Amino acid sequence: MNKNRTKLTSLVAAFAIAFIGVSCVNEKHDDQGKDKTETATENASSGAEKSDFTYDLSNPVKYNMPQNLFEISGITFHNGDPKQVLAIQDEDGDLFHLGLADKEAKYTKFGGKGDYEDLAILKDQVIVLKSNGELHTFPISKINDAEVTDVIKTNDLVPKAEYEGLAADDKAATVYVLTKEVKKGKKGETEIFAFKFDQGNYTAAGTFSLSHKEIAAAAGEGKMNFRPSALAKNPKTGEWYILSSMNKLLVITDENFKIKATHALAGDAFNQPEGIAFDKDNNLYISNEGGSLSAGNILMFKSK
Repeated sequence: MNKNRTKLTSLVAAFAIAFIGVSCVNEKHDDQGKDKTETATENASSGAEKSDFTYDLSNPVKYNMPQNLFEISGITFHNGDPKQVLAIQDEDGDLFHLGLADKEAKYTKFGGKGDYEDLAILKDQVIVLKSNGELHTFPISKINDAEVTDVIKTNDLVPKAEYEGLAADDKAATVYVLTKEVKKGKKGETEIFAFKFDQGNYTAAGTFSLSHKEIAAAAGEGKMNFRPSALAKNPKTGEWYILSSMNKLLVITDENFKIKATHALAGDAFNQPEGIAFDKDNNLYISNEGGSLSAGNILMFKSK
């Protein structure tokens, strides 16, 4: 009787050990599968280097804009100073300047009616982009005048297309013009045209492209017609932050526009994101055009 009981106890113990071993193996395989899934999601963009993203897009500081900036379409700072934001809206040739919390905005007229999309400052020169690719250039020292009379207009720098994004790299003395949508020719990619800037003169300095297929993969989408609205260079990391209002997406690339990551612009905060900029403390700013129930605004995301 004791022998049978001892034998039964040994069999139960052996079975328990075997069960625990199988469970551990299965758990290990499950963890490996989970890791592979997460890695594939992070590196969806052809094994791209991961971006060190330091902003909480769900927790902005919101600044409502005055009525004359209801259709705010581009923002920038002079030397990264957040005490004064410079902005345009997409119907009139007016350059606005104001404190983020100001209830009124001062402005100077630099052009007539038109579809003005973005602006940048380089070497103390304000550069404004029209949707047809035309650039308007004038000294920032003129912003307190009622009207700028010596604006330099530059045409035919870029192919015929629709343009919405403009950025400047002060260290490289280079201006970047971002295509929103091509009218003919290349499909499935977005082009960025670079120009060296010297006293109002622009010299071609290269062309970069963003693959819509790679952006879709990084965002976990099957396909995407990417239509960007603005871009800005992160002064700390050297990465490009490319904003798309239509796709509600923020794309991060390296300095040569190789895609590193994407971030969805979810929630009610992003009504119509059209402008993007950084200040000297590396805080991120995104501007939104107003809607039926909201004013135009600028959202600030503090760098962690």
